[in-house]
Amino acid sequence: MTDVSTPIESSKRNAIDSRFVRACLRQQVDRTPVWFLRQAGRYMPEYMAVRRQHSLLDICRTPDVAAEVTITAAERLDVDAAIIFADLLLPFTPMGLDFEFVNGEGPVVHKPIRTREQIEALRTDRAEDLIYVAKAIEKVRRHFAAPRTDGDRLGIIGFIGAPFTLASYMIEGGSSRNYVEMKRLMYGVPSSWSLLMEKLNTVLAEYAAQQVQAGADVIQIFDSWAGALAVNDYRDFVLPHTRDLVQRVKALGVPVIYFGVDTASLLSTMSETGCDVLGLDWRVPLDEGWKLAGDTCGVQGNLDPIALFAPQDLLKQRVKDVLDKAANRPGHIFNLGHGIVPGTPVDNVIAVSKWVKELSAR
Repeated sequence: MTDVSTPIESSKRNAIDSRFVRACLRQQVDRTPVWFLRQAGRYMPEYMAVRRQHSLLDICRTPDVAAEVTITAAERLDVDAAIIFADLLLPFTPMGLDFEFVNGEGPVVHKPIRTREQIEALRTDRAEDLIYVAKAIEKVRRHFAAPRTDGDRLGIIGFIGAPFTLASYMIEGGSSRNYVEMKRLMYGVPSSWSLLMEKLNTVLAEYAAQQVQAGADVIQIFDSWAGALAVNDYRDFVLPHTRDLVQRVKALGVPVIYFGVDTASLLSTMSETGCDVLGLDWRVPLDEGWKLAGDTCGVQGNLDPIALFAPQDLLKQRVKDVLDKAANRPGHIFNLGHGIVPGTPVDNVIAVSKWVKELSAR
C-alpha cells in the first residue's frame, strides 16, 4: 500500500466512536446520522469564494484547499460525516487519459476510448499520483479527530467512481443520453470491456486503499450512470466487476456505500455486490427501496434535492416522511437522493440537518 506523508491507522480502530460508521454497519444508534451529497458545492458562498481563486481540478489536487472546503461544509451544516472534496474522474490522468471541465458541458475526454489498443495502453501503475486526495483526508481527519460535544466523532468519507461509470465516461467522452458507444463496446467486444473494467478496478482499489490509510472511515462508490442499464445487462456486464471492487474495498476494513441514480429496477441486484449500504435516489420511496435492497444492507437517502427549495413547513414534512419510512430501523443514513444543486438555500440545508436530529432521536 502506498504510504502517505504521515500515515494514520485505518479508521476501523475508532469506528465505535462514530454514529455514522455504526449506522453503516447496521448497529443501533441514538438517532439517524445525516450528511448530504455535494454538501461542499456551488450553493454555498464559502465554496464559491474559493472557486473564484481556484479551478475545480486545482481544488481537488491541492490538499490544503480540498480539506478546507470539506471541513467548512461539514461544520456549517453540522452533519455527521464529511466527504472529501474530489472528482470521480481524477484516476483518468494517471491512467494516461486527459480530460477537462468545459463550461456548460461538464467533463470532456477529447480522445475517447474506442479500441482494444487504447484500452491496452491505459496504465495501472501510477495510482500513487493520486496521493493528494489521501493527503487532504489526513488533514480533515486531524481536524475532526476529537469527539464532539455529544461524544460522537464525525465520520470521514472517501470515495471512488464505480468501474462502469468511469468506463462510460472514457468511452462516451463525456455525458450521454443513450450511451451508444459504451454499449456498442460492451455488447460487441466483451473481452475488451472486461479488460477495461479490470484495469479500472486495479487503479480504484489502490486509490481506495490510500484513502483508508489516510483516515477515511467509509468509502462511497458512485455508479452515477448505472440507471442506464437493463437488469440483465447490469448482471452480465457490470455486477461481477463491481462486486470485485466492493470486496476489495471491504477487505481494507471499512464499510462501503454504493450509490447510483435511477436504479430502482437494479436495487436487488446491486445489493449482490456485498455493499454495506445502498444509496437510494428520490424516485423510490425509502421503505420500498429498502425492501428491494433486502435485509443484508442498510440504506442511505433519500430526500429529493429539489425539495430543499420548498417552504420550510413542506420541507420538514418531506424530511419526516423519509424518517417515518425508515421507522428507526438500524442501518438508515439520512441523505438526499442526489447532490445539492446550485442555488439551493443554505438555511434550508442547515434546517434539514437539525430536523433529522430532532425527529429521529430515540
